[in-house]
Amino acid sequence: LLLLLLAQLCSASLVPEREKDPEYWRRQAQDTLRNALRLQRLNQNVAKNLILFLGDGMGVSTVTAARILKGQLQHGQGEESLLEMEKFPYVALAKTYNTNAQVPDSAGTATAYLCGVKANEGTLGVSAGVTRDHCNTTKGQEVTSILRWAKDAGKAVGIVTTTRVTHATPSAAYAHSANRDWYSDGEMPPDALQGGCKDIARQLVENIPEIEVILGGGRKYMFPKNASDVEYPHEEKHRGTRLDRRDLVKAWHDAKPHGKVAKYVWHRRELLALNLSRVDFLLGESHHSGVPWPRMGALGEPLACHGVFGQLQWPVIPPRMLLPPGDAGGRIDHGHHEGKAKQALHEAVELDRAIGLATRLTSAQDTLSVVTADHSHVFTFGGYTPRGNPIFGLAPMQSDVDRKPFTSILYGNGPGYKIVAGERENVSAVDFAHADYQAQSAVPLRQETHGGEDVAVFARGPMAHLLHGVHEQNYIPHAMAYAACIGSNRGHCNAGARPAAPLLLPFLALLILLC
Repeated sequence: LLLLLLAQLCSASLVPEREKDPEYWRRQAQDTLRNALRLQRLNQNVAKNLILFLGDGMGVSTVTAARILKGQLQHGQGEESLLEMEKFPYVALAKTYNTNAQVPDSAGTATAYLCGVKANEGTLGVSAGVTRDHCNTTKGQEVTSILRWAKDAGKAVGIVTTTRVTHATPSAAYAHSANRDWYSDGEMPPDALQGGCKDIARQLVENIPEIEVILGGGRKYMFPKNASDVEYPHEEKHRGTRLDRRDLVKAWHDAKPHGKVAKYVWHRRELLALNLSRVDFLLGESHHSGVPWPRMGALGEPLACHGVFGQLQWPVIPPRMLLPPGDAGGRIDHGHHEGKAKQALHEAVELDRAIGLATRLTSAQDTLSVVTADHSHVFTFGGYTPRGNPIFGLAPMQSDVDRKPFTSILYGNGPGYKIVAGERENVSAVDFAHADYQAQSAVPLRQETHGGEDVAVFARGPMAHLLHGVHEQNYIPHAMAYAACIGSNRGHCNAGARPAAPLLLPFLALLILLC
């Protein structure tokens, strides 16, 4: 009885005093209602700028958990917090399945939300007529992306990612490939090379050579096989991979028009030292296949550090080129695959910081910002946790089957499945708050899998109301292109419409994350 009374007293103390007053909730609801009524005046301006933030693997449960983490990092209880993306006035759901997969991969989904066409899993920038690994099915099945549509309309464009720039998520913006893993020709089978298919790194340089900003990881795919890395000259795993012996960084530079200034950087110090007002094209690549986990670092760190892009005032190259405000969510996906929820959620919070910076530096009157994910994960949190429970903490109960405690965060499958002495591991005996802790999973797998549920789409700015209900994922770039008067659907753009000047597509994920 005493324990029950103590539990009830504890539970009551978790409720902020203001929330005990019914008027608090009524006022909050009325404020929300007034804001909703203001949305009846639709913003139908032409979008001068487009920004797409892509949190790779950022499903709805990840968004909710990141919201709580953000609040707790700010010394609040967490649940009442709001992510920057959640302040956007329009929200939709996107159906993520690939044409041949109920639970999708990042290549087929990237083709959908960048090219406007659903595709088979594992394929990039091609229609569903292409079979994975079959180079000979590619010809004539290529589909172009919103980045190409913007370039064709004379806009400035950029790709920023916290994973490798040749990763499936960003590469659908410029590449057409029957296999997402063909990063360089060193990863391609002989029949694909003989069939004339190009590796993804080569396509980055050749397909759309006038991309103004490219920032991310994976530089080894740009250099000849066994060429020493500039940062790690004695480490074999960082050596170049190209069988054709080409230096694609040099090829990138040489392809630029006479009189234009093109700069390549691999270190944060080099990037911050640039006078970007005098740079026409920028390529920045770290050695990492994925940028390290969120950690603000010293000036001496390589290009792949979290705060690099955020420290550059945006736009930094007005008005010809826009540099995005931050890298974003590419490694949310990596954290979940490894069962490391703490890393995934901190990555999501970092993505949200970039979204907040972009929101402060742009106007909803002329900039359409969209935040979404390519797919979800089998990540969940529950266990009847009390208000303010640490998001990485224990549930307030033990299993009524094995009598052991469990963390609120769990995975449906993944590497966190552990049996000790024939029983589920007792999490109280391990440091479950450690960044490398792998949350327990129901089914053992070396890597946790994607989830198949819909993902959220948050939108703010001109024509944001077009993203409103439950949509096929391939609808997203069509709505964005309509808002900016680019692409094929321009019948609504009359001669008096305001031009859609520089366009920015930072694939943060897309964060596409992070340095």
